[in-house]
Amino acid sequence: MIIILLPAFNEEESFAPLMKKLKTTLNALKEEYRIIVCNDGSTDNTQEILENYSQFFTLDIIKHPLNRGLGETVRDLFERAETIASDGDVIIRLDCDDTHEPKYIPSLINKVRSGYDVAVASRFEEGGSQYGVNVYRSFISRCANLFMKFFFPIKGLKEYSCGYRCYNAKIIKKAIKFYKNEFIQLKGLGFTCTLEKTIKLKIIGAKFAEVPFKLRYDQKV
Repeated sequence: MIIILLPAFNEEESFAPLMKKLKTTLNALKEEYRIIVCNDGSTDNTQEILENYSQFFTLDIIKHPLNRGLGETVRDLFERAETIASDGDVIIRLDCDDTHEPKYIPSLINKVRSGYDVAVASRFEEGGSQYGVNVYRSFISRCANLFMKFFFPIKGLKEYSCGYRCYNAKIIKKAIKFYKNEFIQLKGLGFTCTLEKTIKLKIIGAKFAEVPFKLRYDQKV
């Protein structure tokens, strides 16, 4: 089974293009799939839109009454996925804002099923790039990646901060069993929880690989 994780905050305008692409990509794979969305205290019509989509997708909705931030949202998504996943399943986390194109999902799955625990959608792998990222965000992201590569070098990894990743469900089950409630603790900048997961998965022996992708920040509504 393919389990898709979507953290959502005020994404009423993003769901229509994203869900259309997701449906096309996932149906082409001809494999059972399930989508889990965490509505992180949205103040727009995100919840109503998700409830409408649940009529057409196998869709689980986690609802936070208040905005808790990406760290807690991602933690809740992975904990829910862990409870329904089997060892042979894959778990894919991508953003809801239409900046992460679902067309990369088959390549990410293939990489994991070729023997890796984590496949990262990478702007820095040959063939990858990014569009529409402002100077400040690009600077922060680049600094974070350089910092991680220097202090926590991981074989096969150039992209540390992008949250678009595919995981072997077995490694997530192992991580949650090992770290318990401390699997994801960081709640600062959006990508800090991604850096934390990377280090903690490496500590328990995860093997990483990358797939080139183009970050489409120019499509963010």
